Amino acid sequence: MRNLAADPSFNLFSARVVPRGREKSSLRLEKQSSVSEFLLLGLPIRLEQQAMFFAQFLNMYLTTVLGKLLIILLIRLDSRLHTPTYFFLSHLALTDVSFSSVIIPKMLINMRTQDQSIPYIGCVTQTHFFIFFGCIDNLLLGVMAYDRYVAICHPLHYTTIMRENLCFSVVAGSWLFSCSSAMSHTLCLVQMSFCADNTITHFFCYPAALLKLSCSDTSINKLVIFTVGALGIIIPLTGILVSYVRIGVSILRVPSAKGICKALFTCGSHLSVVFLFYGTIMVLYIFPASNNSCDKHIIASVMYTVVTPMLNPFIYSLRNRDMKGALGRLFQRDIFFSK
Repeated sequence: MRNLAADPSFNLFSARVVPRGREKSSLRLEKQSSVSEFLLLGLPIRLEQQAMFFAQFLNMYLTTVLGKLLIILLIRLDSRLHTPTYFFLSHLALTDVSFSSVIIPKMLINMRTQDQSIPYIGCVTQTHFFIFFGCIDNLLLGVMAYDRYVAICHPLHYTTIMRENLCFSVVAGSWLFSCSSAMSHTLCLVQMSFCADNTITHFFCYPAALLKLSCSDTSINKLVIFTVGALGIIIPLTGILVSYVRIGVSILRVPSAKGICKALFTCGSHLSVVFLFYGTIMVLYIFPASNNSCDKHIIASVMYTVVTPMLNPFIYSLRNRDMKGALGRLFQRDIFFSK
């Protein structure tokens, strides 16, 4: 077996395969060969149902892309939507469609061609952007919760607090933090050694599934997941909970039907998205593990990678009078042909 360390074609993005049953302390001393690909087992569906599910997932993905692009277009063209709320919403729509595009196209290709392989560098890239856009989604949901809190609890100071510079800074900070978080995970990932078993029991390169395949010490990877990764979830989720607790306290101080209706109108769409996004993730940890826990995890992953991004455009358009008004003006061509 050739020595890859002396091979000029060897690079950082080549995984290492080592024979099972040997001590980890001697892994680095063994001659190693590169792994060029992983195998994705895909969704737990029968072969005869592949065509039906392929058509369904394709329609859902196209609905997601068109819905998100429509939201971005409406916010861009209608000056009435040039507010902090819709500025955050436009970035959430962009990250949602990017998040889905990292996973669904490859899943559809595998279902169509029955080729379950994915190149090693493709797997690392998919994992990187899965973490990147997932982290941005979490942070933006937290920022939007704070925006709703200011709009309800401090309406007279809303424009002063949510000034343009603050909005740009918060969004830029979210992108930078997510980039650094994804990069830290990726750098740890490319240092791992993999055994001969390169089969991933998922429909995409899920980070936890890759950790299970590794033959090397994954303590650093787990530490990064529980520190940097947890911050991307705990911080925004805490912000969401605190914001809505304070909104609820503010409403209960002066209870009125008008105040409750205003709060539901202001927060309804955001709360629906939060419940969909975090609800499917929390189900994984609320229910006890069982023999079908792997299938349960895959189904939950389908919910927050495919179903939730598809439903978000309908939530923001059907429950939001501003979006419905902008959509009506778009169809009436008032925007395109206004003088």
